Amino acid sequence: MVHLEAEPAGILTLRFGPPYAEDDEPAYLAALKAIGVREQPFVLLAIFGGRGRLSPAGERAQALWFKATRRQLEQRCRALAIVRPGDPGGSAAVFSRLWAFPVAVQETEADGRSFLAGHLPVRP
Repeated sequence: MVHLEAEPAGILTLRFGPPYAEDDEPAYLAALKAIGVREQPFVLLAIFGGRGRLSPAGERAQALWFKATRRQLEQRCRALAIVRPGDPGGSAAVFSRLWAFPVAVQETEADGRSFLAGHLPVRP
């Protein structure tokens, strides 16, 4: 299941987790595209549950998206919290090299939201 939601206070929440479906990869890539063209400032909460994987073509499309949207994200994204339970810790280092804005990998959604609270573009 892939779902992108724009929440109040400039929070974008991207969920990619069970139950998985055949259209998850195109839905995930479409969600990335929507994030890349967003014009208002935001923080991004990316929640990855389970072990959904992209195909090699999906991985390439994601990498191209990272490159193509780097400038837009640098201008509009205030912070990124990645929720990935059981992550060994290497993800934070990898993702923080992609962008200059703050990036954290968290175990829980609550921890991710707590991290983003200090970076909100619109204070509630």
